[in-house]
Amino acid sequence: MSRYMLIMRGTDETNAAMMASIDEAMAATGRFIEDMMKAEVLVAAEGLDDPRQGVVVDFGGETSVVTDGPYGETRELFGGYFLLDVATKQEAVEWAKRIPAVRGSKIEVRRVAEADEVPQGGESNGQV
Repeated sequence: MSRYMLIMRGTDETNAAMMASIDEAMAATGRFIEDMMKAEVLVAAEGLDDPRQGVVVDFGGETSVVTDGPYGETRELFGGYFLLDVATKQEAVEWAKRIPAVRGSKIEVRRVAEADEVPQGGESNGQV
């Protein structure tokens, strides 16, 4: 089995559309979570707070710079995730296709690297 993260990506517009029908969205998400629990594939699921409450720590210069949200570019906001333990990437994709997302949202499917895949002692295989 492999772990896959289904990353919810939205925009200001899709977030507003979701908030307009938040009760329906929460009920549909609850049913989706129940389905994943019954299938015994759900490891974790979390939503994130409003991006205006966050900060960005930028390491682009000599010293790190902290910037309060909202951010200059909000075309795709990371809104939360589901972490699944499934047999294949295709199975993760099939679960992602079932997420009750509003039109215009995107779900990024990424495999979580295992500890033995992380380079040790200066070696590099191009993955992090």
